[in-house]
Amino acid sequence: MDVTNIVAANVKKIREQKKLTLDAAAELTGVSRSMLAQIEKGDVNPTISVVWKIANGYKVSFTSLVEKKDNEICVIRQADTQPLRENDENYLNYPVFPFDEKKLFETYRIIIEPSGELTAQAHLNGAEEYFTVFAGEVEIVVADESYFLSRGDSIRFFANVPHIYRNIGEERAELSMLIYYHR
Repeated sequence: MDVTNIVAANVKKIREQKKLTLDAAAELTGVSRSMLAQIEKGDVNPTISVVWKIANGYKVSFTSLVEKKDNEICVIRQADTQPLRENDENYLNYPVFPFDEKKLFETYRIIIEPSGELTAQAHLNGAEEYFTVFAGEVEIVVADESYFLSRGDSIRFFANVPHIYRNIGEERAELSMLIYYHR
């Protein structure tokens, strides 16, 4: 998508979110109604000065008008993801939302079969892991200290030390994992 269409979509979306008519938007921004209409249709490539006028009038950042937005809704189907496998396929890690520089986190769906485990190396300083157990029983070992969790339990820890995820129950363990990276 080129910048003209990106600006067009963003200008229109923000105007509609603010419930402004084109006339009201023109009054707020100092950009004529006809120019705003042309911008929203993608018929013209506005100058930087015009984009700044719109940003100031709408009280939004310049970037919010020129950056391509991710789809607001993103559905990930398990059937469309391939797991990372470990421990003779007793530990499956499904990447759900990969790391993004703007969001600073990544998420995974973890399945650990009975007696399955993974020993993880220390991550970057400041990295935090957040787990929630949805099924089964697990032991999470962080810096040689064990934490026992079952369905509905959650844990957060700094992951800059070696750690282990281990299924200690008789049934499959299912977990959600989020890794957050501080700047």
